[in-house]
Amino acid sequence: MEERAFVGFDIGGTKCAVIMGCSNLENSTCSIQTRVQIPTKEKTWKNILDFLLDAEKRMEKETGLHPLAAGISSGGPLDSKGGLILSPPNLPGWDSVPIVSLVQNELHVPTFLQNDANAGAVAEWLYGAGKGYKNVIFLTFGTGLGAGFILDGKLYEGTNMMAGEVGHVRLGKTGPEGYHKKGSFEGFCSGGGIVALGRIMSLKYKAMGKHSPLLAMANFTAKDIAGYAREGDGLSLQIYKKSAQELGYGLAMLVDILNPQCIILGSIYARNPDLFQKDMEQILHHEALSRSLACCTIVPAQLGDSIGDFAALAVATSGFHEMEKGK
Repeated sequence: MEERAFVGFDIGGTKCAVIMGCSNLENSTCSIQTRVQIPTKEKTWKNILDFLLDAEKRMEKETGLHPLAAGISSGGPLDSKGGLILSPPNLPGWDSVPIVSLVQNELHVPTFLQNDANAGAVAEWLYGAGKGYKNVIFLTFGTGLGAGFILDGKLYEGTNMMAGEVGHVRLGKTGPEGYHKKGSFEGFCSGGGIVALGRIMSLKYKAMGKHSPLLAMANFTAKDIAGYAREGDGLSLQIYKKSAQELGYGLAMLVDILNPQCIILGSIYARNPDLFQKDMEQILHHEALSRSLACCTIVPAQLGDSIGDFAALAVATSGFHEMEKGK
């Protein structure tokens, strides 16, 4: 099977991009040929989509590539079967946007839509750390925490496409708030959650009369905390230790319920495995069923900062492949 061309649209709260790439599912390869992006803020969805579609047509002329299908990866909530983006919190104004029909009518190719966690799961399964496995869980672990499930070699979306909202699961009676719930998985294991955890723990640290560079900062990020943790700051190390322990509890639950072969952790974990692994594994080995854990490998995502591009292309590639199998 030779490489075939696909186009992807990555719709995010900070930026939106259109990507032209070539994929070969037989040997699990995907190459990005060219891409164009636009800032999301202060532009209407129609302005953005018009820009991306115009850019796609220029790409076809410049590269000589004509895509077999288009894939759209977007923050949710979505109606992937109906082809609608349904008012995502990080995309104000994107209310019931019929993005699939708009792209399909303009480009005249089959078009498929998935939320960013599902799309990331498919991308890592096809091209990244999940290659060769049939049962894979992908956790975004970025600004928020979402999951995509590949079960028995297929993306699992649930009854009404709400599968994978693991960030909403409560891990503790108290704790930082994430996904509208205190003590949630997202509250402990996300960029926003780590910052919130840092604020809570900073107050206790200050009350004890201890010192940390974080206490002098009006605002800090998860990246700031990671940097100070590597310098040996006690407070920062405690923050990441707590997040790592809660990650262990959350992963143990997923291992026991879904018995995966591979769990792939994105973004913050992928950049900082050294700050998570020891404490996460200690909890995992204590909490998870040993037979289930023995056949599960836990690894950082491989696609790095380009995962949004590969995710959008993976939606196109997998959607087209499933369509061809159904004929």
